[in-house]
Amino acid sequence: MVAVNIKYLLALIIVSAIVYYGIYQIQLAKLQAQVIRLESLTRVQKQSVVSPAKPNLSDNLVVLYNRVPKTGSTSFVGIAYDLCKKGQYHVLHVNVTGNSHVLSLTNQIKFVTNVTEWGSMKPALYHGHFAYIDFSKFGVFKPLYINVIRKPLDRFISYYYFLRYGDNFRPYLVRRKAGNTMTFDECVQQKLPECDPNAMWLQVPFFCGHASNCWKPGNKWALTEAKKNLVNNYFLVGVTEELEDFIAVLETSLPRIFKGALEHYTGSNKSHLRQTVQKNSPSVETVNKFKSNSVWQMENEFYEFALDNFHFIKKQTLKNQQQHVIYEKIRPRQS
Repeated sequence: MVAVNIKYLLALIIVSAIVYYGIYQIQLAKLQAQVIRLESLTRVQKQSVVSPAKPNLSDNLVVLYNRVPKTGSTSFVGIAYDLCKKGQYHVLHVNVTGNSHVLSLTNQIKFVTNVTEWGSMKPALYHGHFAYIDFSKFGVFKPLYINVIRKPLDRFISYYYFLRYGDNFRPYLVRRKAGNTMTFDECVQQKLPECDPNAMWLQVPFFCGHASNCWKPGNKWALTEAKKNLVNNYFLVGVTEELEDFIAVLETSLPRIFKGALEHYTGSNKSHLRQTVQKNSPSVETVNKFKSNSVWQMENEFYEFALDNFHFIKKQTLKNQQQHVIYEKIRPRQS
């Protein structure tokens, strides 16, 4: 009986020792895992101090130029195409079917997704004739929008003659109104649709966006929305009449893409890449007729608003290049 109890006691001791040894090994493995995690975290922290990640504006910069027709956009984009290989960035033309300026909701989602997730194309400059798209509406990061606008009547008349005579960029391409020699003044006198002041409603809706009211000629809400977008959602908006200054500001503020652009623009034939072959100046009567129209007044108000804002930004950017931002009184103190 005593021998059985001794055997039972020895077996119990052995089992207990095995259990305790197993628990010890488990706790030891947990401690080792914690040590490894702490060492890994320490290495990451040290690396972040010594070699910080490159800023988003360098690696993932996306500039979106929703170019308004007949504002000198071909000349500007030509510079980017010339410099993109040397500058190691991509330039992509967004061509919408039927030259539509408004994208369907489905295509907006696809476009936003491509611009956001097409990592191999970054840094990039996208350009095309389409209205402003609010990327934040789709819950993704917003690209840097830029644009150029022009005096509304000048742009309208330039487009009118462009459809008849083409330009020096592609002189052999037959335009839609080729052979029609009617002057703009004659068109206005006959009150034809293509020279109707309502047809001049384009720069405001391009900045307003994809809402239905944006595309209703003379809509006051659209004008207000266009102004808000210009100030809040565009990195820079210049004017055709001061395109050289626009390029200078871009080169100063976004050298990752526009470095060397100003010299290339002024030192080559890119400054007048696309000119309408023939264009007659309107009569005083025609000009006065447009100036009395509410559509011209709103388009012109938007142009003047953009011009004033551009002059302000240009002054701050080009005349204050020696300006520095210093960070002081940082707390808590670094040990």
